[in-house]
Amino acid sequence: MDELLKIAFNELGTEEIEGDQHNPQILKYASDTGIKGVTSDEIPWCSTFVNWVAWKAGLQHSGKPNARSWLNVGTRVTTPEPGDIVVFWRESPESWKGHVGFFLGVSTDKKRVYCLGGNQGNRVSVSAYRLNTVLAFQRLAPVNKLVIPEPTLQLGSRGQAVVALQDALKLLNIDVGTSDGAFGPKTETGVKELQTRMPNLAIDGVYNDMTRDLLESQFQA
Repeated sequence: MDELLKIAFNELGTEEIEGDQHNPQILKYASDTGIKGVTSDEIPWCSTFVNWVAWKAGLQHSGKPNARSWLNVGTRVTTPEPGDIVVFWRESPESWKGHVGFFLGVSTDKKRVYCLGGNQGNRVSVSAYRLNTVLAFQRLAPVNKLVIPEPTLQLGSRGQAVVALQDALKLLNIDVGTSDGAFGPKTETGVKELQTRMPNLAIDGVYNDMTRDLLESQFQA
């Protein structure tokens, strides 16, 4: 998610222009991603901004201007990481209204979520929202084919193959921490969790041929 956050942070400060003029960059968020109907910077554009950033980063995107469209994009996760999508409700959980942005973290009192997003105070900014208004955290996958690494990987392995394994496990809502390319105890525990999804498969934390086949099967429709 480093590239996604870099793209999003580079847009900080982009804001609406008061009056009849409109910020061309905000209109570009819509035109680049094919979102119709955004003809001014006064039309709610939080989802449009998230679409543009995800598109630029080569990740899944909803292609829609409404915040709750993101509830159907990516994989729902319970342990979000910076760069994951966070969807909030507005007015009520049952309302069609909402807000969407990129998760950055939770306040120390566990009452607020820090979010980088568009149309926050009429600009791209970092804002805090009540944790109890969160509808979901979603993790985006690359638009291109997911990389399923070749075996064998195990405790002590390092490199891009481990990064690919960590990314794939996280898309299955298996918490392995940061995708740092180091196969440590947390990644080993993640592989064991994956291995529990196939009866009679040895739960040893080693990413071998059978575990690779299991991982690939998890992404098949």
